[in-house]
Amino acid sequence: METRHLRYFLAVVDHGSVSRASEWLGIAQPALSQALGRMEKDLGVRLFERSRQGSTPTPAALAILEDVRASIARIDAAARRAQEIGRGSAGQLTVGLVSSALFNTLPRALRELRRQAPGVRVILREMSNAEQAEALQTGEIDIGLMHTPVAVGGRMRERQLLRERLVAAVPDEFDVAADGQVSMAQIARAGLVMYPQSQLPAFYADILDAMRKGGHDAHVAQEANRTLTVLACVAGGCGVALLPSWIRSMDFSGVRFCEVRDGDRLPSFDLSAIWPARSVPTLADLFANLDLGGH
Repeated sequence: METRHLRYFLAVVDHGSVSRASEWLGIAQPALSQALGRMEKDLGVRLFERSRQGSTPTPAALAILEDVRASIARIDAAARRAQEIGRGSAGQLTVGLVSSALFNTLPRALRELRRQAPGVRVILREMSNAEQAEALQTGEIDIGLMHTPVAVGGRMRERQLLRERLVAAVPDEFDVAADGQVSMAQIARAGLVMYPQSQLPAFYADILDAMRKGGHDAHVAQEANRTLTVLACVAGGCGVALLPSWIRSMDFSGVRFCEVRDGDRLPSFDLSAIWPARSVPTLADLFANLDLGGH
């Protein structure tokens, strides 16, 4: 039984006659009568009692009426959803993200995505860089918001979202100069609280290299794999962390944030969107090209 026959059936029920239904549908009355006849033949039952007053649904027709309405509604909804997905305005998108993306980048992206594609369902997964790299390769996530540089297997696209200078997160009791700054020598003596080397190998190496080039024998006193855990370690007196400047927007008990007086050699802290390159546009392409941040 064809979908159009179901639509014809509903039109006759709703308009009360074949003539009025044919006019509403914009098809010839004989064509409509023939289609209804084929539907009755397929079902093996009579659907309408015809008279000069119009077409009255039989008990068999009334028995299937609501099922037919529901089926047509589902078909129409499926068609709309397919069209929305084709336009990139609906579907499901799984986003992996490091914790630093939570504070400025993600809220801005979600607001813009809701404006442009309100039908898209977003699944968020906070993950480390290494976890995201693996999840991108296996298809577990559709796009990752990650610290770069990072190695991800497969053909990927990349868009840099943020590039920020580093500031020092120090314990409240730390000896801070009157101008609110600390020195690289002070940081070296206190020891560093850092993300694990396996998580951000290039960033890890660049910080230690900057310390050595400045003449400081730095050491990593404590590793922690999430930003809030890093701050907790600093508050606990484990050492000093070098974090992106957005961290100043946080109020974390026991920690203060300071400029590094002689930190010119320190690397920047970069956040990028990385997602698989496809031959046709995807929701990941749409998400990555939203206004996610500023350089």
